[in-house]
Amino acid sequence: MNLTGIISISGRPGLFKVIVQGKNNVIVESLVDKKRFPAYSSDRISALDDISVYTLEQEKPLREIFKAIFEKENSGETISHKEGDSDLIKYLLDILPNYDQERVYVSDIKKIFQWYNLLHKSGNLKLKEEEKAEVAEEVKEETKTAKKTSTKKVEETEKKTVSAKNASKVGKKAKTVNPKGKEDKILSTKTMSTQNNI
Repeated sequence: MNLTGIISISGRPGLFKVIVQGKNNVIVESLVDKKRFPAYSSDRISALDDISVYTLEQEKPLREIFKAIFEKENSGETISHKEGDSDLIKYLLDILPNYDQERVYVSDIKKIFQWYNLLHKSGNLKLKEEEKAEVAEEVKEETKTAKKTSTKKVEETEKKTVSAKNASKVGKKAKTVNPKGKEDKILSTKTMSTQNNI
């Protein structure tokens, strides 16, 4: 599950995708309404790829929790974050039975399910295998386009080569004719001068 470039901004509802990164700010796009705006270093920005959930052993990356939900729901949407607290806790216990209930609050659990559904709705929830398949498909398309372009270039080059060869043949013929004409003139001049001497 790849969450690279997806962020949350404190004080702003929803999730955002980083479009361009500048020196003092980043241009982000809302996953909800697709509106773009600058986010500054003064904003409290959290990258989803860096977020983890406390467990009794060690922290569990958010992407792994999303993957577990994704597989549980057969790549569908999950429980709404507006459901009752007990339902949300029960669901999280199903996919992460060892989460630290003292340090993970209900507000955190609500965010997990809200963010998952937002990512799902916007088409940003994909397993790495699916992403690899998409990349492979894009590479195939690019290769096909490149082959078509190179074939056209080869054909154009062949045409140019043929026309150049034809032009050189014509040039050779012209060159071959001219020397003969010069020789004829030279011969006739010599003949004349000989005749004059006699």
